[in-house]
Amino acid sequence: MSNVIGIAGMGRMGSAFARRLLETGHEVRVWNRNPDGCTPAVAAGAHQVDLAGLARCPVILTSLTDARAVNDVTDGLIKAGMSDALLVDMSTLLPAEADALAQKIAAAGASFLHCPVGGTVAPALKGQLLGMAGGSAEAFGRAKPVIDQLCRRVEHLGSAGAAARMKLAINLPLAVYWQTLGEALALLRGSGVAPEMAVSLIADSSAGPTVLKNRAQVVVDTLAGQDQPGTFDIAGLAKDLRLALSLAGAEGAELPLSDAAEPRYAQALAEGLGGFDGASLSRRSAGWP
Repeated sequence: MSNVIGIAGMGRMGSAFARRLLETGHEVRVWNRNPDGCTPAVAAGAHQVDLAGLARCPVILTSLTDARAVNDVTDGLIKAGMSDALLVDMSTLLPAEADALAQKIAAAGASFLHCPVGGTVAPALKGQLLGMAGGSAEAFGRAKPVIDQLCRRVEHLGSAGAAARMKLAINLPLAVYWQTLGEALALLRGSGVAPEMAVSLIADSSAGPTVLKNRAQVVVDTLAGQDQPGTFDIAGLAKDLRLALSLAGAEGAELPLSDAAEPRYAQALAEGLGGFDGASLSRRSAGWP
């Protein structure tokens, strides 16, 4: 396993990847479209480079906003001579976008693995993410020692498109959950049941998924009227919900619950809640003050 890892994209997750890999003994080189975004990673010990410097890394991770950003950065890396590198894209993409990216990188003579992950910053820093990998067996074998530093479990699912589908399938129930939690809380309006008690009982029942158990205090504070910053915020949830609906629409699949949740997310974004936790959507759906 090479000790030198490049990372493109210094958002919350990319920065967490950098910190984790530094702590596990790697030399980490980072790039971001806005150079100032590299500051936290550099402070932790990473080296800031341009795209040409990133292209010289034997293994490159990309964690970017969308397919357009991924393709722009990939084009820059190919132009800079990334022919011998392994690129591991950890962004959330549509299956067709992931498969097209795989073909582009193969044509440039480089190796490619699509490996979106489940989990947010806290599990990333502990190496406790869930990895969903798609690409050749050779690329997976080459990438796995690095991904193992970030993930408690990583599975090779076949093609890049298959990995992209799995990521959307994992995120979709979470997006819908915040709406269903709001509807459950709507039944408690005027009951006198305190937010702490409501969340505690729901979290301790079959209605409480891991996200509620892990973020119970965030949800309680939100229900009390204090919107909380999200590690996987409403903007990110809305983006992934739209991707899932786009995929379903293109393939003739019916997602009635997801269709019903999408306008709620659009409304929350219009109200400027994009950076807040999904519990903010629940509070508004519940009609709590």
